[in-house]
Amino acid sequence: MERLFTKQERLLSQTSTDIIRDLMHQVHWDNQLIAIRGSRGVGKTTLLLQYIKKHYPPGCREVLYCSLDSIYFSNHTLLDLADKFYMMGGKHLFLDEVHKYPTWSKEVKEIYDLYPTLKVVFSGSSLLNILNADADLSRRCLPYNLYGLSFREYLMFYKNICIPIHTLEEVLSHPTEICREVNEKCRPVQMFNEYLRQGYYPFYNGNKDDYYINIENVVNLILEQEMPLLCGIDPAYVRKLKALLSVLASSVPYEVDTTKLATVIGLSRNSLLAYLANMERAELLKLLYSDLYSVKKMQKPDKIYIQNPNLLYVLASERVQTGTARETFVINQLSVKHEVEYGKKNGDFVVDRKYTFEVGGADKDFSQIADIPNSYVLADNMEYPVGHKLPLWMVGLIY
Repeated sequence: MERLFTKQERLLSQTSTDIIRDLMHQVHWDNQLIAIRGSRGVGKTTLLLQYIKKHYPPGCREVLYCSLDSIYFSNHTLLDLADKFYMMGGKHLFLDEVHKYPTWSKEVKEIYDLYPTLKVVFSGSSLLNILNADADLSRRCLPYNLYGLSFREYLMFYKNICIPIHTLEEVLSHPTEICREVNEKCRPVQMFNEYLRQGYYPFYNGNKDDYYINIENVVNLILEQEMPLLCGIDPAYVRKLKALLSVLASSVPYEVDTTKLATVIGLSRNSLLAYLANMERAELLKLLYSDLYSVKKMQKPDKIYIQNPNLLYVLASERVQTGTARETFVINQLSVKHEVEYGKKNGDFVVDRKYTFEVGGADKDFSQIADIPNSYVLADNMEYPVGHKLPLWMVGLIY
């Protein structure tokens, strides 16, 4: 166990606490069992280490961080670790990459039952299904999701510009005041264009080529390791899934013909639908339906988008259409806190069954949504709103 404490100190010494994600302040850390899920690369490990560094002194033996893909667990069980840690006075156990440990859910449940004073925080893939794991943890566990950086967080992380979170309702009802606040601190249009290409993942180091290579590595790890492990996907189909991503990234989003798409990729229609659902859970895709509550959702999505704009630019084999990047951004940001549906004839998107949005350039008009209540145009290359025509980047301030 001393090796784990030594490794923890090394990791903590390399962890900066200069910038903290807002989720840090939203998690109820005193709960006995907490889950933090998220796609690879969004910063789960950093969040755990930052919490330890901020709340425990150096060398403290009451807290322990360990990753379950560590070689330590090749000849030790998680239950043994928890037992030794508890007997040594341990109070807070942080378990990273739990999906790499085959019996994690059963052993975490047993730890929960045996050591009621031991607080456990575990993190894992966005594919992690707490409810349907081998041991149902849903009644015991408080789950949280960590996403990539919003446009607001990008400004904080990479530009040292602090903008408070604004709810969607605030953005829609007080856009002029919010735009004035942002424009006093930066040129949002210029920085928004940068964000679309290299702002979603918190590991951009100033080198765009390295950043895109790292994103490709994230995609490969999800497809080659996490999806076979957590979704039971045959590794032989990974190549087809990569081809599917490339096709979707290089196409303007259109109303989906699943039969045709399955034929292009070389999959059966039912297999395609299952893979699409798993790739959405893995945060590689975003599936849009015209009615989230309809039985139609059980059949096929109406539109398919790549999950975030940075991923879109990495995966596309052809030049990315500006309109596709805009729409991808809007869905990515709004779907964190809101239900987003495909609008069909009534605008591009319907949010929470209340607001209708049309997305476009600065010259976009209201012709397609003129008679629809609570309708708005989200327009690119604007710094200030004009009536219900709002700058596109504003939806990046809601988390």
